Amino acid sequence: MLLRLRVSLPDRPGVLGQVARAFGVMGADILQVTVLERQAGRAVDDFTVSWSGVFEPGELRERIGVVPGTRVEAVWPTREAPGSTPDYDLLRHVAADPDRAYVTLVDAVPDLVSAEWAVAVDSADGTIVHGSWQAPESVPAADLTPLRASAFEEGGLHLTSVPMDGVHLVVARSQGPAFHRAELDKIVRLVGIVSVLAGGVSRTA
Repeated sequence: MLLRLRVSLPDRPGVLGQVARAFGVMGADILQVTVLERQAGRAVDDFTVSWSGVFEPGELRERIGVVPGTRVEAVWPTREAPGSTPDYDLLRHVAADPDRAYVTLVDAVPDLVSAEWAVAVDSADGTIVHGSWQAPESVPAADLTPLRASAFEEGGLHLTSVPMDGVHLVVARSQGPAFHRAELDKIVRLVGIVSVLAGGVSRTA
């Protein structure tokens, strides 16, 4: 299975190597490392690993956490396969069929940030305009349309909401950590590019 682990670790030479060795001892193959932040002598990295061990993911979390100064913040499944280019694939599909730009974005964005589902919510009345294949018929958040792009928690879900042309793109995950600001920034940038490529196409196209 593919897993994503968010790890906070000391930002000094050698620590990343110790973490990598700990993964290896557990039989986890590191496929990708994404640096989310570096500040105040610490770093926060997302590791994507292939995990076929006989242990539960929680034990993987415990074993990695024994590296001095390291804290595993979350472990959760992901469908984001390293080596693929889902961002570019999304933009290619949008450019090829701008009439379906926002539908394509809603369907694709969960896999881009290791989330579970996404919906486009009408900014005026809160109705769901379109949902990805795993999206519920109704969403538990009372207010999904903040004025600015935001990450928050509601009803046991980690959510982001980004305004786009009369609707808000809402992305959710129930497993894993809260959305990091780097993930929110990625979604904001994707929304901006898709809006340009759509060129004023109706959000419900």
